Amino acid sequence: MGAAILSDLLTVILIPVAAVVGIVFALVQWTFVSKVKLSPEQQPPASGNKNGYSDYLIEEEEGLNDHNVVVKCADIQTAISEGATSFLFTEYQYVGVFMVAFAILIFLFLGSVEGFSTKSQPCTYSKDKTCKPALANAIFSTVSFLLGAITSLVSGFLGMKIATYANARTTLEARKGVGKAFITAFRSGAVMGFLLAANGLLVLFIAINLFKLYYGEDWEGLFEAITGYGLGGSSMALFGRVGGGIYTKAADVGADLVGKVERNIPEDDPRNPAVIADNVGDNVGDIAGMGSDLFGSYAESSCAALVVASISSFGINHELTAILFPLLISAMGIIVCLVTTLFATDFFEIKAVKEIEPALKGQLIISTALMTLGIGIVSWIALPSTFTIFNFGAQKTVKNWELFFCVAIGLWAGLVIGFVTEYYTSNAYSPVQDVADSCRTGAATNVIFGLALGYKSVIIPIFAIAVSIFVSFSFASMYGIAVAALGMLSTIATGLAIDAYGPISDNAGGIAEMAGMSHRIRERTDALDAAGNTTAAIGKGFAIGSAALVSLALFGAFVSRAEISTVDVLTPKVFIGLLVGAMLPYWFSAMTMKSVGSAALKMVEEVRRQFNTIPGLMEGSAKPDYATCVKISTDASIKEMIPPGALVMLTPLIVGTFFGVETLSGVLAGSLVSGVQIAISASNTGGAWDNAKKYIEAGASEHARTLGPKGSDAHKAAVIGDTIGDPLKDTSGPSLNILIKLMAVESLVFAPFFAAHGGLLFKIF
Repeated sequence: MGAAILSDLLTVILIPVAAVVGIVFALVQWTFVSKVKLSPEQQPPASGNKNGYSDYLIEEEEGLNDHNVVVKCADIQTAISEGATSFLFTEYQYVGVFMVAFAILIFLFLGSVEGFSTKSQPCTYSKDKTCKPALANAIFSTVSFLLGAITSLVSGFLGMKIATYANARTTLEARKGVGKAFITAFRSGAVMGFLLAANGLLVLFIAINLFKLYYGEDWEGLFEAITGYGLGGSSMALFGRVGGGIYTKAADVGADLVGKVERNIPEDDPRNPAVIADNVGDNVGDIAGMGSDLFGSYAESSCAALVVASISSFGINHELTAILFPLLISAMGIIVCLVTTLFATDFFEIKAVKEIEPALKGQLIISTALMTLGIGIVSWIALPSTFTIFNFGAQKTVKNWELFFCVAIGLWAGLVIGFVTEYYTSNAYSPVQDVADSCRTGAATNVIFGLALGYKSVIIPIFAIAVSIFVSFSFASMYGIAVAALGMLSTIATGLAIDAYGPISDNAGGIAEMAGMSHRIRERTDALDAAGNTTAAIGKGFAIGSAALVSLALFGAFVSRAEISTVDVLTPKVFIGLLVGAMLPYWFSAMTMKSVGSAALKMVEEVRRQFNTIPGLMEGSAKPDYATCVKISTDASIKEMIPPGALVMLTPLIVGTFFGVETLSGVLAGSLVSGVQIAISASNTGGAWDNAKKYIEAGASEHARTLGPKGSDAHKAAVIGDTIGDPLKDTSGPSLNILIKLMAVESLVFAPFFAAHGGLLFKIF
């Protein structure tokens, strides 16, 4: 077998050091962003600082020292920040109640496996050894669930705070040029990306070491208890994604339909009553929701890999460095992303609009190339040359270079999915241009073309996922799939930085419009936003692809833990589960889409009421009542997020308890297979409609100018398509990847109970 080159002591030092480096780097980026002042009296003398934090270009005709503009920007930012904070606090109160209730459920279910006994029991996989009692597993699983949940909420909240801190600063920097604004937005995104990646790694590492004080040599029990961390992270992400998604899209649809289509006023016009709610929504849905979502994916892929490793030779022989291989990959990821970020902020300077998108795509390519090298180094120093991996009851011999390929193929599959998503959603390519062209004949043809594009965009990502599953399973069984998912998420800090950059730029454009800045500044923020839109679609592609791999790895761990030797589709128990599982994503999507629809209905009525009853609103002499619109979005999203959340959380419990582990394995497989397809097509359809509208509005090519300008029939058809696509790309699509992961990780956590007491109905009959 041979031992790993890296000593256990060095491993225990390197992982937390990498996490701390990530946190320090995030704080350094934050200090750069905070140098952009939101008070009008701060101007320092000019100096040629490259990144433009001290050069004050008074000669630009934008009126850099227009105090009113700066004050207005600060006021708007405060309104957005307060709206987002109050929504998240309200949401977290409801989620907190759920968190406590579910923690009690975990304790009761898992504690009852052995009748709350405190006696040691034979281990699940090595019957000749004794493991800690089931009651200990119940207590520690509950603690790790709460840890994961709190880390997830903190990740989302910090992300939102950073985004609302940076949006007006990006607007003000846009007066000095597009390069300055880009760096401010990107640095802010990096703060969120690095804080989240480092916190996720650090909390998991500390939890493992604290649990080890009790578990000692019982690594099987230790890593089974740690799976609660993934469950906590994802269950909070579900509510963040669904609640935030309903909030943002209710406001967006209401603002667009009445403002753009009926009243012919520009996007983010301060006369529109829903405009503040719309900008708040970008932060609570796209930032806080996305942060929690990717943290959940990261936590679950780590947990899936650790569970399988604990019953392989790593766990049996107590090889600490080898078992912490998933955490070492994440630690290497933080260092690689740190270097990659410097390429965007320090090594190259953006001078023109056309350089923005290549710079963001360059981030993905550079981080993937460097990470491949990083994975090679970690695989070489942290793994023995040969070892065995648990493979459904048997032990499979694996070499360290095979595991390197598993992680690397996940990493590159993520890049492929990202670029295919970009091809189908960016208005630089023919698919979106065809959708825009179809707007000539009205909204109906636009909708038909958009749906077709979404369905077609599923093909290559599914092949990429299929190939990575086949290769990684062939090399290293279920552990291979778990580390492939981790490979896809290893550059999470860069992925999140690019992802958070989009909503920050979007908000910056909104603030520029509301503060009455010149059209040149709005053009710059629009260019930043358009690039951000495409990269957000790439981020969603990553999230969905990694969710597919993560849930398959968790599914494998669940099947092993529930002691199912084979999942036979031909047995009726499994087949009925398969059918019901495949239906669940449709049921879930129906709930979330209808929630957005009914909330948007209230919003449209309120916006119309204000335009009709407030005298002087259209002329700009009276102010709209923003607070009522914010309240409509908040109330609707809090009320409407509970039923979809309950559907996802209760399904595994009900199926496992009443129908048993075979039916539950069918449900998990069915929801994975159908959920991935719907998630990809929904996200890409919505993204394509959004960018088709932007393509017509920008009028950058001869073809686009024949469809425009704003307010033309083709543009109105594009706005309707974009409005239909909003809940698809920002509510249903992104939430579905949490559905498939969450059901799998929940089944794994409750597997001991289901294996011992599940299938009540089949026992009765």
